[in-house]
Amino acid sequence: MSEAVVVLMTAGSPEEAQRLAQTLVADGLAACVNIVPGITSVYRWEGRVQRDQEWLLVAKSRRDRLVDLVRRVQTLHSYQVPEVIALPIVSGSQAYLHWLDQEVGGGRPAVDQEGRDHA
Repeated sequence: MSEAVVVLMTAGSPEEAQRLAQTLVADGLAACVNIVPGITSVYRWEGRVQRDQEWLLVAKSRRDRLVDLVRRVQTLHSYQVPEVIALPIVSGSQAYLHWLDQEVGGGRPAVDQEGRDHA
């Protein structure tokens, strides 16, 4: 079984969050993406502290798909520097982790080696 990861991302609108989640699952880059509405993000951007409403995406994927997942998010995202960070899953339900392993990679390729979109 491949190493499972949780990938955290944010989106600037519910439509963008839905589009990202749908694409990542359809492309086999994530087995599941949860969309958490109504978060407030405080961050520094271009020398100023910003505060915005965002939507948090929590994707379950595999480490061997991270390069393609990050590339796909960067292609679709409205942000100049989208948040895409991965954390290892150290343990969990073996049945769930097996399902995750089987589902990731089952979709169509998101991008080719040169980063061209095939959606």
